[in-house]
Amino acid sequence: MTVKKAIGFSLLLAAATNTHAQKVQTWLTDPAANVFFQQQTQQTAFAKKKEAGTTVITIDDVQKFQAIDGFGWALTGGSAGHLQQMTPAARTALLKELFTADANNIGGSYIRLSIGASDLDEKVFSYDDMPTGQTDTAMEHFDLGHDRVAVIPAVKEILALFPKIKIMGSPWSPPVWMKTNNDTRGGSLKPEYYPAYAKYFVKYIQAMKAEGINIEAITVQNEPLHPGNTPSLLMLAPDQAIFVKDHLGPAFKKAGIKTKIIIYDHNCDKPEYPISILDDPQAKQYIDGSAFHLYGGKIEAMSKVHDAHPDKNLYFTEQWVGAPGNMKRDIQEHVRNLIIGASRNWSRTVIEWNLSSNPELKPHTDRGGCDRCLGAVTIDKDNVKRNPAYYSIAHAGKFVRPGSVRVASNVAGSIHNVAFRTQQGKIVLIALNDGKEPATFEVQYKKKTFTATLNAGAMATYVW
Repeated sequence: MTVKKAIGFSLLLAAATNTHAQKVQTWLTDPAANVFFQQQTQQTAFAKKKEAGTTVITIDDVQKFQAIDGFGWALTGGSAGHLQQMTPAARTALLKELFTADANNIGGSYIRLSIGASDLDEKVFSYDDMPTGQTDTAMEHFDLGHDRVAVIPAVKEILALFPKIKIMGSPWSPPVWMKTNNDTRGGSLKPEYYPAYAKYFVKYIQAMKAEGINIEAITVQNEPLHPGNTPSLLMLAPDQAIFVKDHLGPAFKKAGIKTKIIIYDHNCDKPEYPISILDDPQAKQYIDGSAFHLYGGKIEAMSKVHDAHPDKNLYFTEQWVGAPGNMKRDIQEHVRNLIIGASRNWSRTVIEWNLSSNPELKPHTDRGGCDRCLGAVTIDKDNVKRNPAYYSIAHAGKFVRPGSVRVASNVAGSIHNVAFRTQQGKIVLIALNDGKEPATFEVQYKKKTFTATLNAGAMATYVW
């Protein structure tokens, strides 16, 4: 098992002389020392006196921000297929490691599914494909079809391990008969099919519910400004606003569907896209919030959207690791920008792209499908290799369980950090030394402190 206790030779902790002082658990990743999410056997404790001249992180759990819905990964058709190729015992062991939060496991609590095919499926499909020249506006031929092969069985096994897991669905493309170019790649949704596409979403949520799968939220379109992928759809902000306010929102209301509607679902370089939709009160009434990726722009753009519409939620829903991966660089970037960065900018989720890959980085679609997407784990029959997106989620998911709330903490020197208070009253601090030299710092909480040192590029989760 990867998650295990180890001697913390690269983390120096000052222990208090008071043996009754509150103890702090530490989980360390230091790639340069080949230490990956290992619990440190040398515990520290809070002391009343702080060292003069050291960098100080002050945690104030009176000042609260957003609640957390969860941390996890996209479960693509390819990922689900890799899981199904494992023996039942090996697959169950891996899913338990990923989706439970007991002593030896890492506690993923959110998954994102593609509504129809994503670019990490072997072939493109929708749930209502029709022969050329035919349409089905009544959705009489709607069927989950290909999802029954691997995705639905994988989700059901995850639900058996963690029934409270939250699930988001995101479409890459509508059925081609609804599109201006009659192609899975690019094109736009024809206005005359807006009502049919709204019904398509309703049918999806109802069909998944019939399988025992609750869809917590949907995004209207994955990467609506990237029509070059296969599959994909160009959906400009004014069109998304019309679709939501005149079709999707009313369709959900009429059907009694409580699934959250989330807009945008694209990069941090265009915060004006979701802001413009939320500026329309007729659209806003149906919208829970906005979703972001980070292939462009800066993570702080999420706060710009929050400041414009503080009554609406924010979600971080996708970021890849490019194969073959660089463990030191990728973990550092993902913890800094996503686990810490997105959380400090109001995100309720961090979802990595994607759960698993195989050694050949297949499947993926032709004409733009991702041929370098490295999963959180690489599955080769029953052998499992743990990659950067495994460890980034581990540092948060194991301890920052759904319902935890982000609390105030200051950025101190090279130590990037974010803090949370769990529903059980514990404080969780995730800290990263983003500098080039080892850094010693103090953590102050309720007038007591503990001291820690992190090597350059190292990170730790502290729990008390």
